[in-house]
Amino acid sequence: MFFTLSKVLWFLAIPGNVLLIGLSVGMVLLWSRWRRIGKILITFCAVAALIVAVVPIGQWAIVLLEDRFPPVTELPADVDGIVVAGGIVSPRVSVARGQVSLGSAVERLTAMADLADRYPNAKLIFSAGSGDILHPELKEANFVAPVLARMGLDTNRLVLEDQARNTFENAVNCFRLADPKPDETWLLVTSAFHMPRAVGTFRRAGWTVVPYPVDYNTTGDELLLNFDLSRGLGHGGRALHEWLGLFFYWLTDKSDAIFPAPN
Repeated sequence: MFFTLSKVLWFLAIPGNVLLIGLSVGMVLLWSRWRRIGKILITFCAVAALIVAVVPIGQWAIVLLEDRFPPVTELPADVDGIVVAGGIVSPRVSVARGQVSLGSAVERLTAMADLADRYPNAKLIFSAGSGDILHPELKEANFVAPVLARMGLDTNRLVLEDQARNTFENAVNCFRLADPKPDETWLLVTSAFHMPRAVGTFRRAGWTVVPYPVDYNTTGDELLLNFDLSRGLGHGGRALHEWLGLFFYWLTDKSDAIFPAPN
């Protein structure tokens, strides 16, 4: 229920969709007796679009997320296991085109290959089921093994967890598979902006992991104004999705804090 509801509500909350709905409603009202309300609504949407295009609000919000857990500069001497969260492959495009279609978060896979080479005895788990409510049969985990094999990783070491549909299920399912001992060291690999929610969720599942953030979207000093609506909506949508996820995961007790921080 939580998964389906989150997908529906997010569709209605996507910034671009909100602006389009607002403009459409305003246009309809212009041709009715509520013309004044229509003018106000269209003006509000136009001003909001201008602000999003000029002021890097989305970038600033992503910087806060990406800076929460700093990049790893010194790795542990020994690592018992590595967990990598999905969100890399587009299963529908992969099936349609007959080849694996990778998204912008491919650094999660390259980091996994690098870490697997560095720690040859570490257990490896890749966790990603289907996040598509219309195509639940297309599991992302089923597409990554050939890609990792081409990167030189021995896929016989790899455990593919293909049931998780969101971050909460990543944590619960991987914890069950790994059955980590209290003295074991496990690395968690995911995008830097997603790391706070992922760490909070893994901690709630009873698992203290070592964060290994990758896939940065910002330089960390986005202070200059610009004029790019598509970029503003893209960054804004990504940031809003993650901040809403942090809040609702905390509200529903799926995370140990509203904005998890390093220990």
